[in-house]
Amino acid sequence: MSQWRGPHRRATAPALRAHRRRPTDDGGNVNDDKETDMVQRVGVVGAGQMGSGIAEVAAKAGSDVLVWEGKQEALDAGRARIEKSLAKAVDRGKLSAEDRDAALGRLTFTTELADFADREIVMEAIIENKEVKESVFRQLDEIVTDPGAALCTNTSSLPIQAIASATANPGRVIGLHFFNPVPVLPLVEVIPSLTTDEAVIERVTSYATGTLGKTAIRAKDRSGFIVNFLLVPYLLSAVRMVEAGVATKEDIDTGMKLGANHPMGPLTLADMVGLDTCAFIADVMLEEFGDPAYACPPLLRRMVQAGHTGRKSGKGFYDYS
Repeated sequence: MSQWRGPHRRATAPALRAHRRRPTDDGGNVNDDKETDMVQRVGVVGAGQMGSGIAEVAAKAGSDVLVWEGKQEALDAGRARIEKSLAKAVDRGKLSAEDRDAALGRLTFTTELADFADREIVMEAIIENKEVKESVFRQLDEIVTDPGAALCTNTSSLPIQAIASATANPGRVIGLHFFNPVPVLPLVEVIPSLTTDEAVIERVTSYATGTLGKTAIRAKDRSGFIVNFLLVPYLLSAVRMVEAGVATKEDIDTGMKLGANHPMGPLTLADMVGLDTCAFIADVMLEEFGDPAYACPPLLRRMVQAGHTGRKSGKGFYDYS
């Protein structure tokens, strides 16, 4: 494992200090028979765009954050991504240099899943592949020693129950779906499976809202959950309009921005989400629901095959090079 070496390694965020206060009754008096469930040690599996964003937010909130990637190069890239994001926040006046260093000091990086043994919440954000996720969760279930620890998946579409059922303790597994960019968007979806323990739901929801400062909405375990169930057909419809020559991509985006008061058009949004991600979610939802509204348009499929996956590749419906 490696830690970021900064001048504020032991600094404690105000949010964390606040959560460590002794519980009180309604009159503000200390009530020693109430125990807090303050989560301090969290793990993030995956240091890609989503994983690094989750790790950044957790570190800024005062958590001790352990970040895993299987390869050192990917781990180094994730560390650099977090450092760059925090540096931008300082440059824009949204974060002090002291708070940046304190957040970086709470981050530790590893290529060994075994280091997650003492984590209280683990948040997985790796490739959207059911078999790969199941394998990782089987390992985490054996490694993480706290029986009440929550094992969260950031999947945007895969069944939580399938991932949970791959473990010996499915009650610990829950969906916790963040939105990109994680440091900016305030929403998380909390998705229990049929076997998720109520205490795990409460722990995860409390951490997401009380510590991370997110707004949590709860969804049933069905493909797409809430947001993507509504969003993906909208994005696919915009792609079909381009494909059919109904309008230019610019006019489609302008129409939805000015006519529906959306902050960005559907094709710009698809590029930001990732066209490969859009295609993958569409395929999963089509398989589950059988609704042709979720069928991936040929144009989208060809763009993904060409490596034009949006902002992250430098080219999608728009050019970002």
